[in-house]
Amino acid sequence: MKRIVYSTLCLLLLAIPLYARRDSVVVVRAHEQKTFQAQIPPGNYSGITHLGGNEYAVVSDKSPQDGFYVFAIDIDSVSGEILNVENRGFWSAGAANRDGEGIVYLPSTKTILISGETDGKILEYDLDGHRTIREAVIPEVFGKVRTNQGFEALTYSPTTHRVWTCNESTLQGDGEVASPTNGVANVVRLQSFDEALQPLRQYAYRMDAPTASAPAELYAMGVPELAALEDGSLLVLEREFYTPSSKLGAFVNCKLFQAWPSEEVDRDKPIDGKTTFMDKNLVYEWKTSLGLFSYEIANYEGMCLGPVLRDGSRVLLLVSDSQNQYGGVLKDWFKTIVFK
Repeated sequence: MKRIVYSTLCLLLLAIPLYARRDSVVVVRAHEQKTFQAQIPPGNYSGITHLGGNEYAVVSDKSPQDGFYVFAIDIDSVSGEILNVENRGFWSAGAANRDGEGIVYLPSTKTILISGETDGKILEYDLDGHRTIREAVIPEVFGKVRTNQGFEALTYSPTTHRVWTCNESTLQGDGEVASPTNGVANVVRLQSFDEALQPLRQYAYRMDAPTASAPAELYAMGVPELAALEDGSLLVLEREFYTPSSKLGAFVNCKLFQAWPSEEVDRDKPIDGKTTFMDKNLVYEWKTSLGLFSYEIANYEGMCLGPVLRDGSRVLLLVSDSQNQYGGVLKDWFKTIVFK
């Protein structure tokens, strides 16, 4: 009888989805951002993925052609601090840039996926930069993406074998887009795919409301990146970029949340007051700004998991989009956050 009960309990435990776990991420340390202008060409770096060792594939949304860079990024194995970054070259697909935003490496096929904001597609590439014949099957609801607010994020978990993306900001029909004067919180749809790039479950996620409260000359608030964790949860980067007419006082506020998939959202119905949103927990928050003598503002758009350190903690690596080092003021910043 005991054996039967034990076997039944084991089967029940195996049936519990990974996302049912609620292990919360704890930040151990966050390192100051660094720039490596002598080694890295000015870019619009919007996505990064770990290839293995010290090599990372990086996508720039305004590179001369479709494709990706390979950067060698040396990270201290004890502290998790970035020691050096070098450019090892650009791997071209031989086609026009399609506003590549997110990038992820699939170890099982030794291929790379890149999400394009212009065409709304997620295409596959080999490690030489050439496109394969595969692409993700995108649910129709993402045809309601507003201009320049599509697939910025892309991530993959080798544990759950799931690829994830989301629209950057609220879809048409799902509500009003956040602004610094309306106080509205954006809602986005997180979409999962299997390794065959077929769509699986979709979840609703509600961002925090804006921190800005004055009119802006330029404003962007959305989810530019995700990072899938082993337990099925996701790290979600919420980014608010506020620029007043004077430019001085511009800031980027970043909030890193851990979110757990729960109840699926209906793809055929708009998000409304009856929608169940993913649970989320604030992991870390930081702000960079532009002042008269301070040019450390950083628009972080790329994020991926890095190496495991000697003490078992994990590195989260981030890269910013400098708009080709716009005006000689913006820089291509790199940052690491260490968590357990």
